[in-house]
Amino acid sequence: MEDVPPDCRERMSPGWSISSRNTGMRITLASGTPAEFAAPSGEASRGLVVFPDIGGLRPLFDELCARLARENGWAVCAPEPWPAHTDQPLEWRLEHVGDLDDKRVLADVVAAADATGCDTVGIVGFCMGGMYALKAAGTGRFHRAVSFYGMIRVPQRWASPTQGQPLEYLTRPEACPVLAIIGTADIWTPPEDVAALEAAGATVVRYEGAEHGFVHDPDRPAHRPDDAADAWQRAIAFLSE
Repeated sequence: MEDVPPDCRERMSPGWSISSRNTGMRITLASGTPAEFAAPSGEASRGLVVFPDIGGLRPLFDELCARLARENGWAVCAPEPWPAHTDQPLEWRLEHVGDLDDKRVLADVVAAADATGCDTVGIVGFCMGGMYALKAAGTGRFHRAVSFYGMIRVPQRWASPTQGQPLEYLTRPEACPVLAIIGTADIWTPPEDVAALEAAGATVVRYEGAEHGFVHDPDRPAHRPDDAADAWQRAIAFLSE
C-alpha cells in the first residue's frame, strides 16, 4: 500500500480489499461495490469522489481518477454505479436507471468519500452521475459538488419510488455549494430545469450550443475541446475553494 498517502492509509477500513492497477487501484467498499482509487505521490490535500456516467467504471474513469489525483494532489475514489450489472449494455442501463436505489447509491458515494481518508471531500459526476452529484450535495458529507450535465429532474422514464428528485436534495439545510456545467443544446437539461436549479442556489455555467456529454469523453461526437478545457478549469477552481 505504498502508493496510498499516510492519512488515507491510516483511515482505510480493514473491510476493503485492494488490488493494484497501473493507473491506481481497485478497492471494494464494505457494501461489496467496487471502486477505483487513485492517490497523489505525496500526502493528499483533500478528497474527491468521481461518479461515472451511465456506462460505469472503465479505463476512461480509471485514467480520469489518476489524472485528478496527480495534477491536484487529491485522493480520488470512483464507485461503480452498477455493481450487480457491470456486464449489461447501454440499452439495458437506459431502461433500468429507475431500479437504482438512492439509499444504496448515496451510501456508496459517502463510503467512497470516506475511502479517500480526507475530511474535506468534493464530488463530481457526469450525465447520470451528475444527477447523483446533485443528490449527494444534500447528504452533508461533501464540501462542494460539480454536476456535469446531470439531470436536474428525474426523467419520466426513470421515475420510481427509489429515485428522489435532485432539487429536493438541494433544499436540505446541509446541502453544499453546487456548480453545474450545462450545454444549451442538451435535451437532458431543458432550460426550465436549469432555471429551477439556479433558483435552488446552484451556480450554473452555460456553454452555448453544447450537447450532452461535451466535456468528459473525447471520443464522443459531442466533445468540444475548448469548452471542455474551460469547464475543467472552472470545476477545479470551484472544488479547490
